[in-house]
Amino acid sequence: MKFKVGGQKKLSGEIKIGGAKNAALKIIPAAILASSPCVIKNVPQISDIEKLVEIIKSIGAEVEFSENEIKIDPQKIKTFCLDESLVKKLRGSIVLAGPLLAKFGEVILNQPGGCLIGSRPIDDHLDVFEQMGVLIKKEGDNFHLIGKPKSGHIVLRKMSVTATENAIMASVFSSGITKIHVAAAEPEIKDLADFLNKMGAKITGAGTHEIEIKGVDKLNGVEYEILPDRIEAGTYIIAGILTDSEIVVGPVISCHNDLFFKKLKDAGAKFEIFLKNGKEYVKTFSGRKLIACDIDARTYPGFPTDLQPQYAVLMTQANGRTEIFDTLFDGRFRYLEELKLMKANVEVLNPNRIVVSGPSRLKGAEVSSLDIRGGAAVVLASLIAEGETIINNIEFIDRGYENMDGKLRMIGSKIERID
Repeated sequence: MKFKVGGQKKLSGEIKIGGAKNAALKIIPAAILASSPCVIKNVPQISDIEKLVEIIKSIGAEVEFSENEIKIDPQKIKTFCLDESLVKKLRGSIVLAGPLLAKFGEVILNQPGGCLIGSRPIDDHLDVFEQMGVLIKKEGDNFHLIGKPKSGHIVLRKMSVTATENAIMASVFSSGITKIHVAAAEPEIKDLADFLNKMGAKITGAGTHEIEIKGVDKLNGVEYEILPDRIEAGTYIIAGILTDSEIVVGPVISCHNDLFFKKLKDAGAKFEIFLKNGKEYVKTFSGRKLIACDIDARTYPGFPTDLQPQYAVLMTQANGRTEIFDTLFDGRFRYLEELKLMKANVEVLNPNRIVVSGPSRLKGAEVSSLDIRGGAAVVLASLIAEGETIINNIEFIDRGYENMDGKLRMIGSKIERID
């Protein structure tokens, strides 16, 4: 499938933000730790979630997924061996290792697949499990992890989000106290901990770099609503600013994107955060005069690497020279070749540093989505480009954005999905 986009359309209306992809992909695996069914609300209907549901069903869980709500009954899960063909389709499948180790004391899995944004091996996860006393055997292409995780002092090699989450889930049934140091602090990690605590876990410090878990004997099924997706929200907020349009985006939790909003203000973007029915929303305004503003993508609470490509597109319309620094994934700048096809003035200084010079008159072209966020970036570029843009490989976009074309059409974009 492809997107066909007609650019230079003013936007107007409201975009509803769904549940956070990066929270749902961990909370769903955590539900298999429960002794009774869980109901998880505000789940985005994206292909990554569908793949995860397929994996969980394959090990015996009963799952119902409709209208952004998932019911998971884990009581019939009998196997700890994950289907190789399914695991290779989803990078996020690695976070099934933690809960399966906690539940069975054993798991067999293959190297997970994922987006093509550089090498992302599972060494950090294996290192965490080894620190917890788990024996790791390499059997052909599979990793065989054996042993119930033991409590103790865990030090992550770097602030890895998924390794932090795996450590949390692996330790919930470990007798005694587990302390995780150099933990990642993303809001989605706290959302996972809040879900587990509601089930009966005893986790403190999630959302900081020091997390403590007191082991419990049992977790109960609960109902839980996932927090709004800060990356989806940021993407559509940039769409409003980029097209010089008045749109409303929400709900959001603005403090989760503090530095993002600070950089937008410094760049001359016009927007406001307001309350509606007790929830925060963002309204963008026309009349923007953008100026170059550098960013340095970092782990939370730094500028999100998942919003770096979209921000780069915004800077193509800013006066001046913007430097963007990002070391988190070694293939994150691949999307720039697509922007060059659309006549963006971008230069790669080294694998971690680029320069965007603007303003540029972007032209419609045939381009490709190379990963989730790079795909979102070329969609944003197509909204302001002269003429028509064809975007290939939109399955990457569908992995992270629910109904992106439908949401953009609702606010006036000329975008359609074609064969």
